Amino acid sequence: MSEDILGLGLESSCDETAASVVKNGNVILSNVIHSQIDIHREYYGVVPEIASRAHLEVINLLVDRALSEAGVKFEDLHYVASTHRPGLIGSLLIALQSAKALSFVLGIPLIGINHLEAHLYAPFLEGNPLAFPFIGLLVSGGNTAIYRVNGTGDLEEIGKTVDDAAGEAFDKVAKFLDIGYPGGPAIEKLAKTSSSRKVFFPRILPAGDDTRFSYSGIKTAVVNYMKQNPEADRADVVYSFQERAIDLLVRRVFSAARAQGIRDIVVAGGVASNGRLRELLQEKKHDDENIIIASPGLCTDNAAMIAGLGYHYYARGIVNDLSLDVSARV
Repeated sequence: MSEDILGLGLESSCDETAASVVKNGNVILSNVIHSQIDIHREYYGVVPEIASRAHLEVINLLVDRALSEAGVKFEDLHYVASTHRPGLIGSLLIALQSAKALSFVLGIPLIGINHLEAHLYAPFLEGNPLAFPFIGLLVSGGNTAIYRVNGTGDLEEIGKTVDDAAGEAFDKVAKFLDIGYPGGPAIEKLAKTSSSRKVFFPRILPAGDDTRFSYSGIKTAVVNYMKQNPEADRADVVYSFQERAIDLLVRRVFSAARAQGIRDIVVAGGVASNGRLRELLQEKKHDDENIIIASPGLCTDNAAMIAGLGYHYYARGIVNDLSLDVSARV
């Protein structure tokens, strides 16, 4: 394609409302995000009905702001892309219905995007060359899984959690200890103040070629430990918890990559912004392995990854009609 291609991306799968304009799939012209953290903080988690209402209140304002910041008009757009799976049904509907309206009125293609695939695309919006195949570790509040990514729309699941996602475990431990929400940043911040820096929780799952993740056990271990040691320093507890939680992610992703003989490893999702995870990945990688992680701002839910990935579907002529629906599952 000889001309610049402009795409609008919309995202509302959980508790962030976002709109973004991306040029040619890799140049972010605007990336506007409205967070609902303050709304859900008192509940220590996302309340679906509250989330969907909040999306509805701001989506149009964000679209206008995204276009304004990008310096483009509606008629300049070549396509509109929206998350349509997975996520909270009520939340997903807000972005998708908005995208459908724009597609119909402007006469431009509608592209439905898998939210999980978009997260794995996010690091390629920051200058990393897109090349396949790569191993993708997706780790967030709702998902913890490893994929072999063979191409656009071609994700092969290698392993996933059998219970809690990693981010969910962080949130639940933080709630139990009453140290703040979201749990990931609260735990990471407190863990840095640990004086003992000892890991006293057992290792999660055995080493080897096992591709499973499981976080319910370590969560229960924290609860039981605090019941038996109510005066324990919470900083030491969350340090030990974080080390074990991250250790499992690192072991599993390197095991998968080496078994597949793939050297490029993409780590994405909200938990990918964790500084200790980034440190351990660099410590454990082999010299010929390449760790690709987006900056923290692109690890959490955003619309730039939706618009950027949408470009590759648009370029291949893969678009959707207005009957496209949302789905809570992948």
